[in-house]
Amino acid sequence: MAVVSMRQLLEAGVHFGHQTRRWNPKMKRFIFSERNGIYIIDIQQSIGMLEQAYGFVRDSVAKGGTILFVGTKKQAQEAVEQQAQRVGMPYVNYRWLGGMLTNFETIKTRLVRLRELEAMEAEGTTELLPKKEVLSLQRERGKLERNLGGIRGMTKPPSAIWVVDTVKEHIAVNEANRLGIPVVAVVDTNCDPDVIDYIIPGNDDAIRSGALLTRIIADACAEGYVRRASRSADDVVAEQAAAAAAAAQAPAAPTKPAAEPLAEWEIALQQEEAARHAAQAGGVSAPEQGHASEKPGEAQVVQQAQADAAAEQADTGAAEPPADTPPSGPGSADEAAREAVATPGDADNPDTPVTPEQR
Repeated sequence: MAVVSMRQLLEAGVHFGHQTRRWNPKMKRFIFSERNGIYIIDIQQSIGMLEQAYGFVRDSVAKGGTILFVGTKKQAQEAVEQQAQRVGMPYVNYRWLGGMLTNFETIKTRLVRLRELEAMEAEGTTELLPKKEVLSLQRERGKLERNLGGIRGMTKPPSAIWVVDTVKEHIAVNEANRLGIPVVAVVDTNCDPDVIDYIIPGNDDAIRSGALLTRIIADACAEGYVRRASRSADDVVAEQAAAAAAAAQAPAAPTKPAAEPLAEWEIALQQEEAARHAAQAGGVSAPEQGHASEKPGEAQVVQQAQADAAAEQADTGAAEPPADTPPSGPGSADEAAREAVATPGDADNPDTPVTPEQR
């Protein structure tokens, strides 16, 4: 479906070019004929190229891009501002400041200053300042608003720019070419088409012509927004479907066989091991833990057995004297004396007392 009809272009005067004495020979391939000293642009080519530009802008916005609308001539100022605001795109319709693209970091500092002045006025801070200083701030804010108000929300260079009258906006076109930013523009018979990426042959001087073409580009931005939103929803659905498919294709985790129930003695052994570990962790030795874990009945049996063994040992010791006990009798003294005399080393020791028997 065509984005615009030939009747609409003819009614807006898009087919009128400049005078024959004011033309660029590079535009010859887009000229249909000459009438009363004015070139007539080939509308058939304009429709085809407009559709190409429409598709490019739509796809750029659908991918998250931004289109900068540029038109500072009086015939295009109002249309550029209205259509850009309608689709939420940045625009420049008062004056193109040198470096708006190539020196964008400096432009961002001026945007910060503009927001500061707006915040001061909104908070009422200017009411506390002297009247002369307030007037100076108001003039500064007005100047920044005229020059940079349309790009207040732009945080990075645009994905493409839409230009009305490339001769007047040659600085913007040169900066875009230097940065590799695509340029979509309406090109009249006095313009150079070689510096434009997406050419739309047409009249850039008539108000209705510029307004119609700018509205078509804005419609492309609006359609791009719709596609971006639908693409985001489709991406979410696709991700969910892919996750579900991956989960279905993934091998099931092997299930562990059910453990057999433990016997009573195994349960008792585990309890004893747990009690021993707990006692060791609490500072109690294993033997003490073992005695503490004995049942009262078992302790009494053990004590009774120990007492019986001790009594039996005592009875046996009383009946049989120990073998080491020396024999008692009349000859025991003589034997002791002989052992004392026979002990070596006593005679040599002067401190050793001498018994009468030894003398």
